[in-house]
Amino acid sequence: MPLKTLFLNPPSFENFDGGAGSRWPATREIESYWYPVWLAYPAGMLEGARLLDAPPHHVTGEETIDIAKDFEFLVLFTSTPGFPGDIRLAHAIKSANPKIKIAFVGPHVSVLPEKSLRDCLDIDFICRKEFDYAIVDYAKGKPLAEIPGVSFLKDGKVVHNPDAPQIQDLDALPHVTEVYKRDLDVTKYTVPFLLHPFVSLYTTRGCPAQCTFCLWPQTLSGHPWRKRSSDDVAREMAKAKEMWPEVKEFFFDDDTFNIQKARTIELCAKLKPLGLTWSCTSRVTTDFETLKAMKEAGCRLLIVGYESGDQQILKNIKKGATVERARQFTKDCHKLGLVVHGDFILGLPGETHETINTTIAFAKELDVETIQVSVAHAYPGTELYDYAVKNGFMVGDNKMVDEGGHQLAHIQYPGLPADDILSAVHRFYDEYYFRPKAVFRILKKAAFDGYERKRLYKEARTFLKLRAARNKMVKKHAAAAAATPASVGMTD
Repeated sequence: MPLKTLFLNPPSFENFDGGAGSRWPATREIESYWYPVWLAYPAGMLEGARLLDAPPHHVTGEETIDIAKDFEFLVLFTSTPGFPGDIRLAHAIKSANPKIKIAFVGPHVSVLPEKSLRDCLDIDFICRKEFDYAIVDYAKGKPLAEIPGVSFLKDGKVVHNPDAPQIQDLDALPHVTEVYKRDLDVTKYTVPFLLHPFVSLYTTRGCPAQCTFCLWPQTLSGHPWRKRSSDDVAREMAKAKEMWPEVKEFFFDDDTFNIQKARTIELCAKLKPLGLTWSCTSRVTTDFETLKAMKEAGCRLLIVGYESGDQQILKNIKKGATVERARQFTKDCHKLGLVVHGDFILGLPGETHETINTTIAFAKELDVETIQVSVAHAYPGTELYDYAVKNGFMVGDNKMVDEGGHQLAHIQYPGLPADDILSAVHRFYDEYYFRPKAVFRILKKAAFDGYERKRLYKEARTFLKLRAARNKMVKKHAAAAAATPASVGMTD
């Protein structure tokens, strides 16, 4: 029998999923939880294992410690914003259960293994990058010294075993939906722009795009693009439909679901007979023919990374897309009846007050159904992080979030203080959603759909409450900055 293993997405900030399945570093305007997809793979390969996703199930730290007493091995998925709290939790778990072995996985420890091990001596080892088979090997008794891709302390020195090869045969991995059915309550997962309840999973790993800010390809999944067979995906979806007749939508949370046209069209042909409603990530480079095949196969919504309305900024971040292409893509989506959730980032290299205004105007022009606006976060291990450090653009203590998990600007440029970037995020939301056209669209949806009416009412209350709190925070930061002007550069 393997070690009795607990896979943990740990308790975190209120309304924050901790990073195991999340693409965003902080709490959002509306409570949202994503699935811990990465943890589900090895959890499906070990007899007697359990996947505990604490945030959406509202499991407290104290309850987590108590649960961990019954296990021999803990695998904790950590993130850069959540790491300080995660190591405190690891210490508490080990104090309550001294015999338990603890491994940390995720982007943060993948790129900072030595620092992470020395920051928390309760961590027995770290898995760098893809960790599926390393975790399984250890749980089944393989010595650490023989497991590729792990780092650990031995006699006070950090040992880095050679990197593990990337997994090529994704079909050999278990279906995460079976693990969800065993360990999770799908009704606990909610994302404002997805139908509820929803289930998310991957059909690929990796992304060949070179976006300088993007965390996952540069730290965990890698740039080489690997795909599950269309038949394997279709088999999982057919089973999932039977398992959850109540699920209204499936979400393919790949780094970029439709990056290869031929594969996308092939997969759509396999999904179409299933009669599913599904959504996915997308790049603006996707052509009309591919979008049409997706729509006909049941696709409802696309999450699209527009990032900026300024062409030079897109070039600076190696987006591999143009503003004009984004316009045409959006027109194609609207023509086909595909809903678009647009992602934008303020504070990327080259940002000025003028480019911020350009991006806000661009978003209004696109007029997609919903948006998300983030401040640029430079994660360790990314090209953006190296750029910001090299040029002295990091500010303060480099904190990405405040005590409540709300996003903070930690990059600034000459003429564009960090607080101005943070303030612009809130102005962006206000200018976008308080337009007559956007308000009318929301009211129309609420008028004809009882479920939407209840959901939108709840979200509106949450949004306005958080908006007020964040505006207060922005004013506080601005006042402090005015009293003590910050200089551009690194601080201790």
